[in-house]
Amino acid sequence: MITDAHGTPLAITLSGGNRHDVTQLLPLLDAIPRIRGRTGRPRHRPRHLFADRGYDFDKYRRLLWKRGIKPVIARRGVPHGSGLGVVRWVVERTNAWIHGIRRLRIRWEICDDIHEAFLKLACYVITYRRVKAFC
Repeated sequence: MITDAHGTPLAITLSGGNRHDVTQLLPLLDAIPRIRGRTGRPRHRPRHLFADRGYDFDKYRRLLWKRGIKPVIARRGVPHGSGLGVVRWVVERTNAWIHGIRRLRIRWEICDDIHEAFLKLACYVITYRRVKAFC
Protein backbone atom coordinates (compact mmCIF):
# COMPACT_ATOMS: atom_id res chain seq x y z
CA MET A 1 0.00 0.00 0.00
CA ILE A 2 1.20 3.50 -0.77
CA THR A 3 0.08 6.36 1.48
CA ASP A 4 0.62 10.08 1.39
CA ALA A 5 2.33 12.04 4.17
CA HIS A 6 -0.87 12.05 6.22
CA GLY A 7 -1.49 8.30 5.94
CA THR A 8 -4.24 8.49 3.34
CA PRO A 9 -4.05 5.42 1.08
CA LEU A 10 -3.21 6.24 -2.54
CA ALA A 11 -2.74 2.85 -4.18
CA ILE A 12 -3.29 -0.79 -3.26
CA THR A 13 -2.23 -3.97 -4.96
CA LEU A 14 -3.27 -7.46 -3.98
CA SER A 15 -1.01 -10.51 -4.13
CA GLY A 16 -0.69 -13.90 -2.50
CA GLY A 17 0.45 -14.13 1.07
CA ASN A 18 3.57 -16.10 0.24
CA ARG A 19 5.15 -13.53 -2.12
CA HIS A 20 8.05 -11.26 -1.24
CA ASP A 21 7.01 -7.62 -0.94
CA VAL A 22 9.64 -6.32 -3.33
CA THR A 23 8.11 -8.26 -6.25
CA GLN A 24 5.02 -6.05 -6.00
CA LEU A 25 6.92 -2.76 -5.78
CA LEU A 26 6.72 -1.78 -9.45
CA PRO A 27 3.06 -2.85 -9.96
CA LEU A 28 2.19 -0.82 -6.86
CA LEU A 29 3.93 2.25 -8.26
CA ASP A 30 2.07 1.78 -11.55
CA ALA A 31 -1.25 1.68 -9.64
CA ILE A 32 -0.86 5.20 -8.24
CA PRO A 33 -3.60 7.38 -9.74
CA ARG A 34 -2.85 10.75 -11.30
CA ILE A 35 -3.23 13.71 -8.97
CA ARG A 36 -5.93 16.07 -10.24
CA GLY A 37 -6.71 19.68 -9.53
CA ARG A 38 -3.44 21.36 -10.45
CA THR A 39 -2.73 23.23 -13.65
CA GLY A 40 -0.33 21.50 -16.02
CA ARG A 41 0.69 17.88 -16.33
CA PRO A 42 -0.33 15.98 -13.20
CA ARG A 43 2.39 14.16 -11.30
CA HIS A 44 1.96 10.40 -11.58
CA ARG A 45 4.90 9.13 -9.54
CA PRO A 46 6.25 10.06 -6.13
CA ARG A 47 9.52 11.98 -5.88
CA HIS A 48 10.91 9.71 -3.14
CA LEU A 49 10.30 6.13 -2.06
CA PHE A 50 10.99 5.30 1.59
CA ALA A 51 11.45 1.62 2.37
CA ASP A 52 13.00 -0.72 4.91
CA ARG A 53 15.76 -3.31 4.50
CA GLY A 54 13.43 -5.80 2.83
CA TYR A 55 13.58 -3.68 -0.33
CA ASP A 56 17.39 -3.37 -0.38
CA PHE A 57 18.11 -4.75 -3.86
CA ASP A 58 20.26 -2.88 -6.38
CA LYS A 59 18.02 -4.03 -9.24
CA TYR A 60 15.01 -2.20 -7.80
CA ARG A 61 17.09 0.85 -6.88
CA ARG A 62 18.16 1.15 -10.54
CA LEU A 63 14.58 0.68 -11.77
CA LEU A 64 13.36 3.40 -9.40
CA TRP A 65 16.07 5.82 -10.57
CA LYS A 66 15.06 5.13 -14.21
CA ARG A 67 11.48 6.10 -13.31
CA GLY A 68 12.67 9.37 -11.76
CA ILE A 69 12.07 8.25 -8.18
CA LYS A 70 14.76 8.72 -5.55
CA PRO A 71 14.97 5.53 -3.46
CA VAL A 72 15.54 6.11 0.26
CA ILE A 73 16.00 2.49 1.30
CA ALA A 74 17.79 1.32 4.43
CA ARG A 75 20.85 -0.81 3.70
CA ARG A 76 21.33 -4.29 5.13
CA GLY A 77 24.13 -4.60 7.66
CA VAL A 78 24.04 -0.91 8.55
CA PRO A 79 23.06 -0.04 12.14
CA HIS A 80 19.65 1.51 12.78
CA GLY A 81 19.30 5.24 13.12
CA SER A 82 18.98 6.15 9.46
CA GLY A 83 15.95 8.33 10.21
CA LEU A 84 13.52 6.21 8.18
CA GLY A 85 11.48 5.37 11.28
CA VAL A 86 9.74 8.75 11.21
CA VAL A 87 8.36 8.14 7.72
CA ARG A 88 7.76 4.43 8.25
CA TRP A 89 5.52 5.16 11.23
CA VAL A 90 2.88 6.61 8.89
CA VAL A 91 2.68 3.34 6.94
CA GLU A 92 2.62 1.19 10.07
CA ARG A 93 -0.12 3.36 11.54
CA THR A 94 -2.20 2.99 8.37
CA ASN A 95 -1.73 -0.79 8.42
CA ALA A 96 -2.86 -0.80 12.05
CA TRP A 97 -6.00 1.13 11.08
CA ILE A 98 -6.79 -1.43 8.37
CA HIS A 99 -6.21 -4.30 10.81
CA GLY A 100 -8.59 -2.54 13.19
CA ILE A 101 -11.36 -3.63 10.85
CA ARG A 102 -11.78 -7.19 12.00
CA ARG A 103 -12.75 -8.68 8.66
CA LEU A 104 -9.40 -7.69 7.14
CA ARG A 105 -7.13 -9.05 9.88
CA ILE A 106 -7.34 -12.52 8.40
CA ARG A 107 -8.27 -13.04 4.79
CA TRP A 108 -11.41 -15.19 4.66
CA GLU A 109 -12.52 -14.42 1.09
CA ILE A 110 -11.41 -16.80 -1.63
CA CYS A 111 -11.98 -14.38 -4.51
CA ASP A 112 -9.43 -11.58 -4.91
CA ASP A 113 -11.97 -9.04 -6.09
CA ILE A 114 -14.13 -9.43 -2.97
CA HIS A 115 -11.14 -9.05 -0.66
CA GLU A 116 -9.93 -6.03 -2.61
CA ALA A 117 -13.41 -4.49 -2.41
CA PHE A 118 -13.40 -4.84 1.39
CA LEU A 119 -9.89 -3.42 1.51
CA LYS A 120 -10.90 -0.38 -0.54
CA LEU A 121 -14.03 0.06 1.55
CA ALA A 122 -11.86 0.04 4.68
CA CYS A 123 -9.62 2.72 3.14
CA TYR A 124 -12.67 4.85 2.37
CA VAL A 125 -13.94 4.48 5.94
CA ILE A 126 -10.51 5.38 7.34
CA THR A 127 -10.26 8.42 5.08
CA TYR A 128 -13.80 9.50 6.02
CA ARG A 129 -12.96 9.24 9.72
CA ARG A 130 -9.78 11.28 9.25
CA VAL A 131 -11.57 14.01 7.27
CA LYS A 132 -14.44 14.07 9.75
CA ALA A 133 -11.96 14.70 12.56
CA PHE A 134 -10.90 17.97 10.86
CA CYS A 135 -14.44 19.25 10.31
